[in-house]
Amino acid sequence: MMFSERFRFRLYVSGHTEVASAALANLRMLCREHLPDRHTIEIVDIRRHPDRAARDGIFMTPALVRLEPTPIKKIVAGLGHTENLLQALDLEKITA
Repeated sequence: MMFSERFRFRLYVSGHTEVASAALANLRMLCREHLPDRHTIEIVDIRRHPDRAARDGIFMTPALVRLEPTPIKKIVAGLGHTENLLQALDLEKITA
């Protein structure tokens, strides 16, 4: 993985809950610290777009998908632990 690559994330949430807010805040903090100016975040509320969640194979929230760079990575829950999230998204090399 090249360190200059752009990252594109999609965060699936279920409404405006405390859990959803925490997941988004943690993702934004991670991106700000480790991927400044190299990321985009799309948020999909499955309460408003249940068809999209089903089509994308998302059945639990919060769920995070790293769309780019490939390969696609999916993480369900556990978005509050930065070190685990970095590892699951293959971003630990960037912070080393």
